[in-house]
Amino acid sequence: MGEAAPATVVILDFGAQYGQLIARRVREANVYSELLPWDTPWEEIAARAPAAVILSGGPESTLAPDAPGVDRRLWDAGVPVLGICYGIQLIARDLGGTLVPATHREYGPTTFELLERSPLTAGAAERSRVWMSHGDTVEKPPPGFSVIGHTPRCAIAAMGDPRRRIYGVQFHPEVVHTEAGHRILSNFLHGIADIKSTWRMESFVEQSVAEIRRTVGEGRVICALSGGVDSAVAATLVARAIGERLTCIFVDTGLLRLGEAESVVAAFRDVLHLRVVKVDAQERFLARLAGVVDPEEKRIRIGHEFIAIFEEEARKLLDVEWLVQGTLYPDVIESKTPGSKAGHKIKSHHNVGGLPATMNLKLIEPLRLLFKDEVRAVGRVLGLPSEIVERQPFPGPGLAVRVLGEVTSDRLRTLRLADAIVTGEIEGAHLAPHPWQYFAVLTPLQSVGVMGDGRTYANLVAVRAITSEDGMTADWARLPHDLLERISTRIVNEVPGINRIAYDVTSKPPATVEWE
Repeated sequence: MGEAAPATVVILDFGAQYGQLIARRVREANVYSELLPWDTPWEEIAARAPAAVILSGGPESTLAPDAPGVDRRLWDAGVPVLGICYGIQLIARDLGGTLVPATHREYGPTTFELLERSPLTAGAAERSRVWMSHGDTVEKPPPGFSVIGHTPRCAIAAMGDPRRRIYGVQFHPEVVHTEAGHRILSNFLHGIADIKSTWRMESFVEQSVAEIRRTVGEGRVICALSGGVDSAVAATLVARAIGERLTCIFVDTGLLRLGEAESVVAAFRDVLHLRVVKVDAQERFLARLAGVVDPEEKRIRIGHEFIAIFEEEARKLLDVEWLVQGTLYPDVIESKTPGSKAGHKIKSHHNVGGLPATMNLKLIEPLRLLFKDEVRAVGRVLGLPSEIVERQPFPGPGLAVRVLGEVTSDRLRTLRLADAIVTGEIEGAHLAPHPWQYFAVLTPLQSVGVMGDGRTYANLVAVRAITSEDGMTADWARLPHDLLERISTRIVNEVPGINRIAYDVTSKPPATVEWE
């Protein structure tokens, strides 16, 4: 007998800059959460039997005539509600409060001061730093609400109605800059909503396996296997659910790192004991990318070619209806799929925004609501070896998005050699903390250099190394100078056609991890 479904917190997404962090913080409190679009009908929300609902922030103004809102049946459902930023304004607008446009937009750190004790702020300091990001502000709370606290520029920075268990904060408790943020979210989840800290990755695994069995029935499935931790965990989950009815398809696109194709096939056949079919499609992908320099077009063409190959391979097997992908939540957020309609697209991921409009195969994406560190945790629960679980992230389009400009076999060869040096030197340095991701980028820039007393005009390679927890935000890794020197010296001496190395010291945001 499986465990009962965990208590679920539904987060309604209004396109918040920090929306995905709310889901993370809730899960860090060992409470299961799901992020849904803001206009999800109440019937769909109620079907999840939510133990609480959180309204995210968002870029719009609640004072606009067509401002996003919630199904108004939420307010009478008796479910605890926490509104954050846009969410507190929505509570005020819908329940009879007064909103005004702020004379000065408030962004960044400020001091929050308690005016009264509340279940929401129990245990919090009288004064603490919070993070603001808003224009409009609540001028008067709705009937039944009291003002919990304020900041120098925001008279109602927190309010609540204990009887209805509806609360709102103008600041962002989900970001680390808000000192009492963790306590406030914990108070809401455990105190106000009375949710127990029972959700664990073991629960996720059991529920996912059961859901996959229900979805697939007696059907057969193929898995898009890249060799990374995401597809490895997705494949292992599905294999646990349906056994030998899963066939993994590994496509050698010619866009992989040095020696990667061989090591991936060996690992998944010999270590994970999965049924793997290897498809050599290097020429096909190079042909599809010939002359293409726009990164969005690259991702879309790669996504379409992947699906074409998977459908061809599925036809060679009997009764295959389903395709498994290791899509993660950051992929969905950045690609702005219909499931995240309030957000803004950052880039298409080949396995999300890059998919064709019509497909013969139906998708199974068991990791779609997880972050990278959560996927690693699932991998550990499944018993995957550390060399797979701890493998650094690698983009689905592969080196195509690290060769800036046109992708050719010669440019790929150059990048592979440079990237192998970067990877080998960083891994050999045994750094603590170890960077989250590290790689080389071949730029289309050329510069003058001197080698052997002669003038050169050759390529510039950029080195990128970042630290991160989930890939949604990142900082550049402070690599030791002697390590950077070794990397630079080896690349210019060992890789033909390169005479200059640059180190990327940009965080995410404003940059993304990949250059394309």
